[in-house]
Amino acid sequence: MTTGNEGFAHPEYLIETEELAARLGDPGLVILDSTTHLIPDPKMTYTVKSGREDFEKGHIPGAQFVDLQADLSDNTGRHGKLRFMMPSAEAFAAAMGRFGVGEKSRVACYSTTAPQWAARIWWMLRNYGFDNAAVLNGGFKKWAAEDRPVETGPGKARPAATFVVREDRHLMVGKETVKGAIGDALVCTINALSPEQHAGAGGNTYGRVGRIAKSANVPAAALLDPATGAFLPPAVLREKFAAVGAFDKPRVITYCGGGIAASTDSLVLTMLGHPDVRLYDASMSEWSNDDTLPMETGC
Repeated sequence: MTTGNEGFAHPEYLIETEELAARLGDPGLVILDSTTHLIPDPKMTYTVKSGREDFEKGHIPGAQFVDLQADLSDNTGRHGKLRFMMPSAEAFAAAMGRFGVGEKSRVACYSTTAPQWAARIWWMLRNYGFDNAAVLNGGFKKWAAEDRPVETGPGKARPAATFVVREDRHLMVGKETVKGAIGDALVCTINALSPEQHAGAGGNTYGRVGRIAKSANVPAAALLDPATGAFLPPAVLREKFAAVGAFDKPRVITYCGGGIAASTDSLVLTMLGHPDVRLYDASMSEWSNDDTLPMETGC
């Protein structure tokens, strides 16, 4: 079947609606809906609302709902007020096990909103050595538009499984690594936020306005077809990243407001075959609130 994804070096990290529909009922398939809403709040940038209500109104048959903040973020308090931070290997493995993800599972991630929430789970799975996972191209929006089957209600939990962390690939980096990359000819640092946020000219802010010094801008939203919510063709996506020099550098670091939108850029770069992509987990939620870290504004 021709999907239009043949231009990707790793098309296996996307799953099309046709393929997922054909695999419904497969006992080895684990479907995770990670819908989350960010509601603007002038006092704290945004508040986080779980997408469980959306899930219960309609979801892909057999899917389970994952509350990204509650289930798959570090809630130990060691990161202060930072949200959506990467959990430890032990905590992540325990959570995946509760959702029935085991050694031989095939995981399909999706959201009813932007694919960034699904990409975040995919990125964490990848970080901990699990590669048999994919993001649903177009998410629930495309699935529903094609009149594919939908269930309502809380969903049914799968039997628990044993998730084994094979390795920590250290795909998440901290502020010192990002600071060290400024001006480094071997690293391309990419902001996945909107052009307005990148320039410091508008949109939600996380502290000081603007961007990490010397970083380029490839907005996560610009990687999608607005009509379908699916990713743009591989050649178009490659052009967007090539335009900022991503493929001229051996390493890329992506960032955004809190490590979510950047997961979309990281997914696409990986599918396109970039060999070394890292994500600044705390992103602007940390950087813009530390006056010692350099920022820029303007186009």
